[in-house]
Amino acid sequence: MKTFRLISLQVVDDENITDIEMKDGLIINKEDEKNTWLLEAFVKNDHVHYFEDACKEDKDIVAKVVITKKDNDPASFKTKVCSVIKLEEHASVMLKGTLHKTRNDYAEILLEHLIDKGLSGQELLNEFKTNMLVKPRLVLPKRPS
Repeated sequence: MKTFRLISLQVVDDENITDIEMKDGLIINKEDEKNTWLLEAFVKNDHVHYFEDACKEDKDIVAKVVITKKDNDPASFKTKVCSVIKLEEHASVMLKGTLHKTRNDYAEILLEHLIDKGLSGQELLNEFKTNMLVKPRLVLPKRPS
């Protein structure tokens, strides 16, 4: 097994991405034959109902997480909620799932976003370079079905 620090957590529903405010988090690659990962996030109680409902419904959750360093690209996981343990102001949420082996298209999404903002030429290039370093969170573009 390998353990890493969970830096940020987002949940994806259709085209909506919700940032889950965390106090701390941990992610474990179990390195088993099923390619299982465990994600534990210490989240604000504001998000507890979402995870409790998902657990009751046995709902799949797509989680986009940043691992180890905040400048790393997000990784996508298909997960299910294993447990929600309420504490005073926070809750421990345990997710179990597998890593999606998808191509990272952050640069493409960022470029599309900047062009949609009307940027071009040197201004586009400068903003692209800056944003590739800062990695702002972007909403997924709507793709044709």
